[in-house]
Amino acid sequence: MNLYKYVSDAINEKLGFVANLETPRNREFGDFSTNAAMVGAKLAHKNPRELAAEILPKIQELDFVSSAEIAGPGFINIKIKDDFILKNASVPQPQKATVPLVVDMDYGAYNVAKSLHIGHLRTSIVGDTLNRIFRFMGHKTISYNHMGDWGRSMGMVIAWIKRIHPDWPFFQDDFDAGMDLSKYTFTASELNTFYPQASALARQDESFMEEAQIITAGLQRGNKGYNALYNIFMPISLKCMHDTIEKLNILPFDNDLGEKHAALYVGEVEKILRAKNLLQQSDGAEIISVKKDTDTAPMPPMMFYNSRGATTYDATDIAAVYYRKLNDNPNKIIYLTDSRQSLHFEQLFRVAELAGLFDVKNLEHIGYGTINGADGKPFKTRSGNAADLDDIIQVAIDAVRSRVASNNKQLDNDTINNIAIAALKFNDLMHDLRSDYIFDPESVTSFEGRTGPYVLYTAVRLNSVLNRSTITPQLNNIEISVDERNLLMAIMDFDKMIQSAYENRATDMIANYAYNLCQLINAFYHTCPILRDDIDIKTQQNRLYITKLARDTLVVATDLMGLKIPAKM
Repeated sequence: MNLYKYVSDAINEKLGFVANLETPRNREFGDFSTNAAMVGAKLAHKNPRELAAEILPKIQELDFVSSAEIAGPGFINIKIKDDFILKNASVPQPQKATVPLVVDMDYGAYNVAKSLHIGHLRTSIVGDTLNRIFRFMGHKTISYNHMGDWGRSMGMVIAWIKRIHPDWPFFQDDFDAGMDLSKYTFTASELNTFYPQASALARQDESFMEEAQIITAGLQRGNKGYNALYNIFMPISLKCMHDTIEKLNILPFDNDLGEKHAALYVGEVEKILRAKNLLQQSDGAEIISVKKDTDTAPMPPMMFYNSRGATTYDATDIAAVYYRKLNDNPNKIIYLTDSRQSLHFEQLFRVAELAGLFDVKNLEHIGYGTINGADGKPFKTRSGNAADLDDIIQVAIDAVRSRVASNNKQLDNDTINNIAIAALKFNDLMHDLRSDYIFDPESVTSFEGRTGPYVLYTAVRLNSVLNRSTITPQLNNIEISVDERNLLMAIMDFDKMIQSAYENRATDMIANYAYNLCQLINAFYHTCPILRDDIDIKTQQNRLYITKLARDTLVVATDLMGLKIPAKM
């Protein structure tokens, strides 16, 4: 049950007006605190402490209240009855939203023909957790990996392939799309080198960059050779993406649809824009002005077609909004990207509003901070490049394997992998997603402190107790200790936490809830013996009941973060 809501509703109903209910950090003096007297004093024109004395008996009449006391200028601290907590603590269940929403969630946004790098870590992990939260809250989500698969980077990759394989048929004017193309292929590792090499050359060689731009326009206009080549490297790149997100235990995307798919709808969107006189000529390009008279900061236009007539990144983003409205008819579209793209999404949302493509109130951009190295700058390898995500995963796996070996333990590869992934994911999720954070591979994989391995170890410990016991967990109406009570209260805080995490798009709330829950679990474990011979059967049954509640609650929390609990650690 949502204890916070239950208590809040009961007090408001009892008093006949709405007051705030707070959860103190230190519950020594009360489980909840209400400002009811402060609110009522204004209405009744009375001193808050005087009114608190009148309110107090009414609150004490509530059947779940153990005690209520006045504190400070008129706050009322409330303690909940132990037997009420015992009887009503339960494992969190997926919610049934009063008004279920259809929500398109755009995250991932991986680039074709490029390996995923550390910059994709947050969009993958946070996006997946937000997706899981929305589903848990009873909404239908449709997840999109809006791939970079149609712009200049594709032209650069094809231009590079042409440079190293000039004799391949894709570049001939008389290209035959029906010929056997099976021998023209690449390994994933080869493909992932093409864009970096092409990009480096383009910075030095203007003619190569110009050729890449011409090829980009040709690809978008349907050049058969370029498109046939694209269709060869696209599946290779897509498999690399899927392999990496599978390692991270990310839910599969409902749609891997990128710029190329959105480009199919550019023509329809163009008609809408022209009908509303929104397209303007500018140095051979066609743009959409989105600046408002009230803007105080620069607000550049969006470019729909560039001077070569090629479809732009802006245009495909606009077309994607149109497509999703047409195909999914969602209540909301949520984008999760690096916060440095905030201006782009402000522009996009303004175009959507101007063109009448989507209700702007239901377009949402969540910007996340960067992952930095010890120098405070975005994390890079020693060579100065963004670290490949697969390499980062391997670093975490190697670190876990080393720690396990140093502790003279033997764990199978799946367990080591699960621990390493939990370390990476939890380390990301425990930070406010809107803030930057320092990435330190050594501290990330620690088994102690606020880490993923600590959370997994706690769950493994609970499973061990439950597996070793031959006693059936059972609720008995007997006195409980402070640590048992604190743990049960934390379990009952879950519903309030998940509601707040959902409303605030705050994935760190789940991670930090899980860690705090683990701390209380371990305090309970150390002070409340469970299977010891000198513990009476009713106490054992009760403590096993609490153990199972804690384990099952922790399982829900870890699943929302996409962590896998191993059999042993």
